[in-house]
Amino acid sequence: MSGRDVNELDSQPVFAFGEKVRSRKTVRNDGTYVGKDIGEILVRKGEVGYVSHIGTFLQQFYIYGVDFLDSGHRVGMKARELISVDRFGDAGAAPETER
Repeated sequence: MSGRDVNELDSQPVFAFGEKVRSRKTVRNDGTYVGKDIGEILVRKGEVGYVSHIGTFLQQFYIYGVDFLDSGHRVGMKARELISVDRFGDAGAAPETER
């Protein structure tokens, strides 16, 4: 089964409401964040935030609304883009390298 065949909604969400997480990547505005220019950085790799919303996308993926306190942005992210600081502590301080 390829990654495209996986339906995350068949399982419970990876992260919980209020969980402290760290971004594994830098997130730029793709045009969906009102009031910011396309390409403008919204969240920096390594920035810490808290899960404030859990939604779905394409009836296949969980999307986690994360409030990032340093930047003041709430951004929707996939599970693979986040790591739990609550569960992994400082192990989350060195997110994997962006590709």
